[in-house]
Amino acid sequence: MSDRAFEFIRLNQRPGKPRDRGITEIRGPYYTPMGKRYLEDILETVGPYVDSLKFAAGSFALMPRAAVKEITDLAHRYDVTVSTGGFIERVLTLGPELVGPYIQECRELGFDIIEVSSGFVTLPTDDWLRLVEQVRRAGLRAKPEVGIQFGAGGASTAEALEAEGTRDVDWAIAQARRFLEAGAPLIMIESEGITESVKAWRTDAPAKIINAVGLEHVMFEAADPEVFSWYVKNYGPEVNLFVDHSQIVQLETLRSGLWGTQSLWGRVVTYKGCRPTSAHPPRRGDRTPCGWVPLPTVRHCAGPGRMTRRRRLGHRAPGATCYDRAWPPGSRRPAGGGARRESPPCAEGGRSGATRCDTPGHPCQDVPHSGASHGDRAHARP
Repeated sequence: MSDRAFEFIRLNQRPGKPRDRGITEIRGPYYTPMGKRYLEDILETVGPYVDSLKFAAGSFALMPRAAVKEITDLAHRYDVTVSTGGFIERVLTLGPELVGPYIQECRELGFDIIEVSSGFVTLPTDDWLRLVEQVRRAGLRAKPEVGIQFGAGGASTAEALEAEGTRDVDWAIAQARRFLEAGAPLIMIESEGITESVKAWRTDAPAKIINAVGLEHVMFEAADPEVFSWYVKNYGPEVNLFVDHSQIVQLETLRSGLWGTQSLWGRVVTYKGCRPTSAHPPRRGDRTPCGWVPLPTVRHCAGPGRMTRRRRLGHRAPGATCYDRAWPPGSRRPAGGGARRESPPCAEGGRSGATRCDTPGHPCQDVPHSGASHGDRAHARP
C-alpha cells in the first residue's frame, strides 16, 4: 500500500498480490451477513492484505444471484479471489448429476476457486481426485481440504468429535500429496481435530504436514486469535491462514510486526534483502531501510594548465591528472570544492607517480560519467 498513513512507520516487507505465501483468506457471509457495501468497507481499508474471500457453508445458495455476482465482481476489483466453502460434499449427497451444474453455476457467478472437501462424507480418494480434475477442466482452481477429524465442518462439540475418532496424520499427508500431484496449488487443512473443538491441541499435526509437503502448499484454518497467533509465532508471518473477516486487521498487525500479543510484540520480523519497497525507487542521497543510497564518486580531470569539465567515459584529455570528489548524502557541495584525493599512480613507462587518464587500466577509465557539468549540476538528483 504505497499511500499508507504513517508511512514512516516501518513494517515487515510483504510481497504484493498475487502472493504465493503469506496468503490470507477471509470468511464472508455466514456468521455475519455480507453484501457489497459491507465488503467494500473492508476492502477499501485493508484490501491489500486480503487475498481471497470464502462463502462459507453454502451461504451463496440463500442469496439473490445478482447479489452474489456483485460481491465476486467487487472482490476482483481489489485483486481478491473468491472461493466456495466445502459445499460440494452437500451437493454429492443430493446426487452426482448435480456436480456439473454446481461447478457451472460457480463459474458463471465469478468464483475462482472451488473447495473440495469430505468432512461429513466418506469418499474414495480416486473419486476425490476425479472432482479435482472436473473443477480444473471447467477453468477453475480446486482447493482440496484434508484433515484428521471425521465430522469436521459443522461446529460440533469436542465431545461429539471425540466420539467420532480421528484419522492418522500420515493419511492426511498422503492425501495432500496426491492432490498436489494432480495439480491442486494449495491444500486447506481443517482445524477441527487439531486446534478447534479439541480438549488439547494436536500441535504435532501441523508440524508433520509442513515437513512433508512444504509450508507454501498448505493453508491452515485459524479463525481464532489464539490459533492464528500460534501459527505466526511458530511458522512465521508467511504462513497461509484462513480467518474470519473481522480478524483481518489483528492478523495483519502480527504479520507486519506492527503489534502483537505479549509473546509476539516486536518479535515478528522478515528479511528480504536491501530492495526498495516503495512504488517510487529511492533517489541518490535518500535514506532507506537498507541505509543511505550513496552518491556516485565524481572524477575530475585537470589538463595541462586548466581544469576540464566532467567528461563522458571515453573522452579523456591527454596528460590530464585525475582525482575523486564526493559529498556526503543529503548535503550540498561545500564552498571551495570537495576534498582532493589523488588517483593511484599508473607507473607508465617505468615512471612512478605518472597519472594519465589515457593510460589503459587507469581507474579514471572505469568511472561512468553522466556528462553533467562541474559544479552543483554534477550532484543533482536523477
